[in-house]
Amino acid sequence: MSATQSKTAFGRIFPPREAWQAKAPVEPIIDPELPIIDTHHHLWHRQGATGARGESWEVPSFRYLLHEFLADCATGHNIIGSVFLQCHSMYRAAGPMPMRPVGETEFAAGVAAMSDSGSYGGTRVGAGIVGYADLTAGDWVTPVLEAHIRAGGGRFRGVRHSAGYDADPVIGNSAPDMQPGLYLRADFRAGLARLSELGLSLDAWGFHPQIPDMTDLARALPATNIIVGHCGGPLGYGRYAGKSDAVFADWKRSVIELAKCQNVTMKLGGMMMRLAAYDYMGLDAPPSSEQLAEHWRPYVETCIELFGADRCIAESNFPVEKMGIGFAALFNALKRLASGASADEKAAIFAGTARRVYRLDC
Repeated sequence: MSATQSKTAFGRIFPPREAWQAKAPVEPIIDPELPIIDTHHHLWHRQGATGARGESWEVPSFRYLLHEFLADCATGHNIIGSVFLQCHSMYRAAGPMPMRPVGETEFAAGVAAMSDSGSYGGTRVGAGIVGYADLTAGDWVTPVLEAHIRAGGGRFRGVRHSAGYDADPVIGNSAPDMQPGLYLRADFRAGLARLSELGLSLDAWGFHPQIPDMTDLARALPATNIIVGHCGGPLGYGRYAGKSDAVFADWKRSVIELAKCQNVTMKLGGMMMRLAAYDYMGLDAPPSSEQLAEHWRPYVETCIELFGADRCIAESNFPVEKMGIGFAALFNALKRLASGASADEKAAIFAGTARRVYRLDC
């Protein structure tokens, strides 16, 4: 599938199509009692959606807040808790620029407090909060991190500072001004050291060509808790379209080395927008969980094999993944991909490992 043939604008986020989602095949929930901590979801209200390249364009208002997330959680799986992930939501409108992302932690902590009241069901939404601070500030990032900790009300767990870069403009980098080699920079590593000293973790995310940089980073700071998102970010569109075998081989070579770093945990999922395994905007209805599992199988099964259940955690990446599949089918797919694991290993992948790496009490 080439970028020109595809109807899907891979690398861009847009509101899910509810009517299209309603056409999804009905399927029973696999292992409905299995406790799940969703380790990666967002909450936002965007008046005009923003793409991964930083552009804005005319789309309907995109609201995905507590009620919308809980509605997805209520579709059959046993979601006992969640981790909110940085998504440039509700940053402060004024004040020093480095401090503005603290507004997101304030927002997420407020939503988590609503959830903890018990008035919205048993799912502990936002039991952990991962925000943003510019780690290239080095030592100067410390007051920003301390402000996040105060704002989080005991829930702030770390920072996501993404490094996704590709020279192909079709890909859409993780920030409009992103340059290659972020994780190799001395100033970034100085900031990461301050993060680690405060007992906080790094959510690392980039594209599969950045995995060697993640490995170098993990080796340089072996005491730092690093959590890699979206199976390491394999790409399947733009200049990578039609090269799935080469991409997988390159990705696997890099992940084999990354998995040797015992301070690294891998998130399973989150590949809808970047792997481009299927052209969801061109389909009449969403795929089944079995179909999605087949698309993702090489990546997810390899991660489980290399990292083990004690260093793998499950993520929804909602509402981003909702562009291409529903919440119930997504977790059914992940359960299919973990079907070869023992009961104890499944308990770890879907909740136990998350409790440890994000220090959760749900």
